[in-house]
Amino acid sequence: MATILITGGTGLIGKELSKKLTSKGHVVNILTRTPKRNNEFRWNVKESFIDKDAFNNVSHIIHLAGAGIADKRWTNERKKELINSRVKTANLLFNKVQEYQVPLEKFISASGIGYYGAVTSDKVFTEKDKPENDFISKICVKWENAALQFEQIDIPVTILRTGVVLSKNGGALQKMNTPLFLSALGNGKQYMPWIHIDDLCELYSKAIEDKDFNGIFNAVAPEHQTNESFTKLLGKSINKPVLPMNAPSFILKTALGEMAYILLQGSKVSSEKTSNAYNFIFPNLKTALTNIYNE
Repeated sequence: MATILITGGTGLIGKELSKKLTSKGHVVNILTRTPKRNNEFRWNVKESFIDKDAFNNVSHIIHLAGAGIADKRWTNERKKELINSRVKTANLLFNKVQEYQVPLEKFISASGIGYYGAVTSDKVFTEKDKPENDFISKICVKWENAALQFEQIDIPVTILRTGVVLSKNGGALQKMNTPLFLSALGNGKQYMPWIHIDDLCELYSKAIEDKDFNGIFNAVAPEHQTNESFTKLLGKSINKPVLPMNAPSFILKTALGEMAYILLQGSKVSSEKTSNAYNFIFPNLKTALTNIYNE
């Protein structure tokens, strides 16, 4: 069994992943600015500090830390925070692994399907495609480059480019279960690559337990849904009517500023490479929503 150090372990994915890994017999250490439990250790990026004890017996690091992409308007200050919370934290881990001579077996990092940009098209993006040149893509490129530097010191890296994460404990579905979002956004034709949190946690587990599961993978379910079709299925699942009128683009842009583009644009993202290595528990949206709301 492995000892795993997780950043972002107190967030939605981190909490679920910690439970999953612990249930499988792994030991989980959490990095947090305010440790309260025995398995939590302090770190502070501004001070370039990580408690050395956090690395005791650690064989794997899972890097989930990062300010929420859709939590606040994208002011210039917020944009810096979105990048630094991902990149500076990875750089600090890289430096401390070398300083403390941690015998790390693998570095595993989150990333986002935003790598392919906020664009709507019928193109199906694969892991081989180049990034777009918008802000959301630039975040992901810098995030991934920070993770990939571990390969320079011969540590294998796995990166999961994650879509919208569906969970019964909050996150995107909680935000979508509101009057504004229970209507198609803009023209509703933008695609919404998604993944059930159980599948995402299993992919992280696989990255730990399968030495050959290295490289970059799209963490999205095989089924493609547009914003319009997703919203209709969600409405049925929670027995709430979907508003007959779409939410106009200009209202979202006024309310959210530049951030609105990640809601109004979206392309298909391929899960083929991931599906060749992993069997999804929830390959379609109907079964995923049934699990979340009816079980």
